[in-house]
Amino acid sequence: MLRYNLRLLRSCLSQAAGAGLFCAVLLSALTVACGTAPVQEMSEARQAIAAARAAGARDYATEQYNRAESLLKTAEHMLNNRHYRKARESANEARDEAIRARETAQQNKPQPVPLK
Repeated sequence: MLRYNLRLLRSCLSQAAGAGLFCAVLLSALTVACGTAPVQEMSEARQAIAAARAAGARDYATEQYNRAESLLKTAEHMLNNRHYRKARESANEARDEAIRARETAQQNKPQPVPLK
């Protein structure tokens, strides 16, 4: 995508001065707008919540798990409304809370007794 954007920018700049400037500004705005969505943070939060669920956090760290899910929903809402900074912050909080939920669940979950 970056290579395509650079080619487009060069093409725009080689046009008439006014049109080239307009095209360059438009391309810059599009690149910035598209490049700021917290895709990685959202993915990390979802993965952390799935890991917490698999560790039994729904049963053994209920409050932390529910908070992580709530933070993820907030992040999704912010993302849909293009509030990327707030979405990123909420997704990072969701990830951190899910990690704590997983760790708490692993500590609180009864360990199986080995058979003799």
